[in-house]
Amino acid sequence: QTYISSLNLCRRFFSQSSIYVFMIPAKEWDPMLKRDGFEDILEERRNSSDLKYALRCYAPVLYKGVTPCKANMLKNIVLQSDQLHYVINQVSQESGEAPDIIQEEASVILEEMAHRLQISTVRFFAFALSKAFKTLFQHVCVNEEGIQRLQQAIQEHPVVLLPSHRSYMDFLLMSYILYTYDLALPVIAAGMDFMGMKFVGEMLRMSGAFFIRRSFGGDKLYWAVFSEYVKTMLRNGFAPIEFFLEGTRSRTCKSLTPKLGLLNIVIEPFFKGEVFDVNLVPVSISYERILEESLYARELLGVPKPKESTSGLLKARRILSEDYGSIHVYFGQPVSVRSLAQGKVNRSKYNLFPRHIPRKPMEETQSFVNDTAYRIVRLQEDNMVLKPWVLMASLLLQNLEGLELSVLTEQTLWLRGLALSYAAFLDWPDHAPTAKVVSSSLALHRGLACVSGGRVSLVVGEPLGPVTPEEAVFNRAVSVLSCASYRNQVLHVFLRPAMLAVAMHTAASSKKNEVYNCFSFLWDVFSNDFILCPGDTVQDFEEACYLLVKTGAVQMPQQDIEMTDRGQPILSFFNGLLEPFLQGYQVVCRYLCEEASEGLTEKQYIPAVRSFAVKLILAGNLRCYEVLSSDMQKNALAALLRMDAVRKVKVADHVTLIVNKMAVNSIDDILGKCRMISHINQTQISPSFSLIAVAEDLYRDGLTQSYIR
Repeated sequence: QTYISSLNLCRRFFSQSSIYVFMIPAKEWDPMLKRDGFEDILEERRNSSDLKYALRCYAPVLYKGVTPCKANMLKNIVLQSDQLHYVINQVSQESGEAPDIIQEEASVILEEMAHRLQISTVRFFAFALSKAFKTLFQHVCVNEEGIQRLQQAIQEHPVVLLPSHRSYMDFLLMSYILYTYDLALPVIAAGMDFMGMKFVGEMLRMSGAFFIRRSFGGDKLYWAVFSEYVKTMLRNGFAPIEFFLEGTRSRTCKSLTPKLGLLNIVIEPFFKGEVFDVNLVPVSISYERILEESLYARELLGVPKPKESTSGLLKARRILSEDYGSIHVYFGQPVSVRSLAQGKVNRSKYNLFPRHIPRKPMEETQSFVNDTAYRIVRLQEDNMVLKPWVLMASLLLQNLEGLELSVLTEQTLWLRGLALSYAAFLDWPDHAPTAKVVSSSLALHRGLACVSGGRVSLVVGEPLGPVTPEEAVFNRAVSVLSCASYRNQVLHVFLRPAMLAVAMHTAASSKKNEVYNCFSFLWDVFSNDFILCPGDTVQDFEEACYLLVKTGAVQMPQQDIEMTDRGQPILSFFNGLLEPFLQGYQVVCRYLCEEASEGLTEKQYIPAVRSFAVKLILAGNLRCYEVLSSDMQKNALAALLRMDAVRKVKVADHVTLIVNKMAVNSIDDILGKCRMISHINQTQISPSFSLIAVAEDLYRDGLTQSYIR
């Protein structure tokens, strides 16, 4: 009945004589699914004493009522574990050193790594962060229903918190929120970089951080100490474990391909029957304005990342005079590993070997962990709260010459309707005129865009003196990449329909199978740039078809996919959305075919491509500044490696890139056919077609679960 009524609803909106039947993800159809509301936790802080807040009674409920474990006791449990002793004996035999010496090395590693959580330090951070947050942010909004779910989950099974990672602020914010709601504070995996910060590094350790190396190489002992430390905390449920699936902060504000090492470690105790279940909790942290926005842009352009230091932190105090808008933190539904693994992983195989003997994960286990990681990141994306500025940034980047303020206002309203019809989690002010929403967004992001003579354009930093043409390109690129970091936040909403729009433009005919082949090619090429779950190509294609039909952009009579009369502005916008990525990958292909030397090393690759792109821009042959991003260049190379168009060969101390020019040329040709530079203009938006009305009707009928404040 739901299916038939939904198809009738589509017919009513789009007046199609025949409708294609799709397999739609559950979130599109479940009328019971809705997102939680938010509470501003800073509201109380502005009206009461921060000192009383920091010194208040703190008595969190722990997993199955366990007694909190002291840091030294935890270290003793790890050092006495059978698994660590097994590896110590193994390393002793391989190196010829006495087990006692290896045991001492393990103790030193653990001492360097382990947290020393102290409530007095936590209270200091609670006080200091209250002062800082009230200065920096207008609101810090948390979904209380998610907090209640988390509180219940902590009492039932070991919990792993998996937040998105866009800022250094993330892990401080997480601990601050859990302290506010009287929940057990997490122990947090942090990079060794922070240990170089005098005083601050130790304070982070005493607030729950444990420090790990960025890479372990082949250090078997270090891996054994690290994995046993994490698993001991998980098995005993002393505290929730928190780490970032993406491994590092996303400089582009797109979700990064998940790293599987830590996730493998926290899931293994379930496979071995050491715990009944593990709850994975995705957490989405959305910033209206990112503290590091200009820093990220410069890093993407090759400026070295500033080293973490206490002096650098003190110099950063100037940000306290800025307004960074609001933060939304959404705690998602706990994901049961037991439920996910049912029918996918045969756990009985783990009973064939002693638990303390480390073993390489089985193929089905690796596949399960990989799939789980991607699903968690997709859940993070789905619950990201989008502000009006991300829509405005998307439009401005397709119109680098600028837009009339009235046109930007109209198109932002149009894009709002499109986003809502695709179930975007949009935070739009109640009952506020669109003109006011746009002007307040421009005021908050005045460092990125300005209004002059009634026209809105991106701001380019004023040089202190004469600049070279290359420096002028760099300054312009900083502005574009900073703006792109906001557009990137909405890409997960539009990505699949956008790839279908490009595929429709590229395919030799409107036949569904030909369009699908082009879609599949784009899906494969962009698998490093976006979160595309392995094996989901067909499902993503069906979702894209459904969404474009739902908004009246395409119709699907029989086995064709055809653009409707009113679909032109939507498909044009989507083509423009992917244009920078198509151009970026094409520039990389052309460099490798036309400019790259025989002995090009992996280390030389990014500076060489960037230099090539700058030349194209200065010659007037390229207008896309996003091509200069090291993130795009890395992802393009990863795609070419995956598609066997480029190979890596280790020569002496260097890794050399071997280019299959025929394969790269072929990919370049297809990308060239995909490209269509398009801009939405005022005349393209038909006044008779109101996406907002469609979104509101679909919302009332329970087909679109969007959050509208």
